[in-house]
Amino acid sequence: MDTAVYRHNGLVCADHTLRVPLDHARPDGPEITLFAREVTAAGREGEDLPRLLWLQGGPGHRAERPDAPGAWLREALRDHRVVLMDQRGTGRSTPADRRTLAALPGAAATAAHLAHFRADSIVRDAELLRRHLAADGEQDRPWTVLGQSFGGFCALTYLSLAPEGLEKVMITGGLPSLTAHADDVYRAAYARVADHNERYFDRYPADQRLADAVAGHLGSEDVRLPTGERLTVRRFQTLGAAFGGVSSFDSLHYLLETAFVPGARGPELSDTFLRRVEAAVSYAQHPLYAVLHEAIYAQGGRPTAWSAHRIREEFPVFDASRGGPLRFTGEMVYPWHFEEDPALEPLREAAHLLAGRTDWPPLYDADRLAANRVPVAAAVYHDDMYVDREHSLRTAAAVRGLRPWITNAHAHDGVRVDPAVYGRLLAMVRGEI
Repeated sequence: MDTAVYRHNGLVCADHTLRVPLDHARPDGPEITLFAREVTAAGREGEDLPRLLWLQGGPGHRAERPDAPGAWLREALRDHRVVLMDQRGTGRSTPADRRTLAALPGAAATAAHLAHFRADSIVRDAELLRRHLAADGEQDRPWTVLGQSFGGFCALTYLSLAPEGLEKVMITGGLPSLTAHADDVYRAAYARVADHNERYFDRYPADQRLADAVAGHLGSEDVRLPTGERLTVRRFQTLGAAFGGVSSFDSLHYLLETAFVPGARGPELSDTFLRRVEAAVSYAQHPLYAVLHEAIYAQGGRPTAWSAHRIREEFPVFDASRGGPLRFTGEMVYPWHFEEDPALEPLREAAHLLAGRTDWPPLYDADRLAANRVPVAAAVYHDDMYVDREHSLRTAAAVRGLRPWITNAHAHDGVRVDPAVYGRLLAMVRGEI
């Protein structure tokens, strides 16, 4: 394992890289690189502090960097060395995108490769990293895990596959159903997204006219983003994914207010608007999010079969072609994304193969979770747009010793916005409250 150490803004950072198997069932097979950054408060780097592993949301997003504004990090550094691991395929770990995957011999090989990028592989990577970071004689010392959103999904997989590596677990907005099919997940999700649309337009009633005007313009004109591809109405609708976070809920309002400028032939969409839309709807920086978003729910013999696309038909409120006020969609990925987004188009055939796959291994062990002995606390956000509250509460009841904290005081990004979220969860797993 290679290590580089440097100081930054009151922090001591140690960058680690190690080689891990692509397929943990074949430890002698092909390998990929795993990157992790260990962060310690300056002046405490010589202390024997316990480690905390941050598992970020996603799938397909790199770990936060030390200069990120996440409220939890400075709090965690009071008591821990914090490990920021770039989950496989992201950041400085061996990337998985249209350029690197082009080296594989066809769509079937690409799909088979990407099947190793789910929570089970991430957890096994983490276990190898934990043992590599431990000092001599401390290989079995467990660490604490903080899982946000998809990171919470990974934490439950960790409790299922390798609980011996865990001392404590904290989960924020990330208790998935242990058994629900993707259809169940998206059926519940569309109802929540519709509710968040109502909240948004109640706050900004004048934005309904603007949103409808943008959709009308996109329906009648060939509008191109700065990257050259056409901006369609359905892609514009995906901006509603921002409704789930308190730090991003208002972002659409400030985007829409820049929408139109007077042009030579009448109102036109401004370059400012189009550039910001492009940044929001492109998957260029996190293609794995799109490719694997439904696969994170897949277990057993039933394919996901583009669940979000199929279930959307049950919710005509999101059909812009039917008339009526425009409604934005949420955290959904559709097959047409792989036709309209240049970062995804080369992965289209592989994505279709993954959507049809029927041999996904299980991600959770219900018996082991029912016998769990690791202290676990989970923040369940009552109005979470991304993770269904009722699914979370059923899972909380199925994990022995898991203590849920049900609150409507925070949105999905609560741990990043308010350090008190981390503080409360830590006190819960310590048995202080």
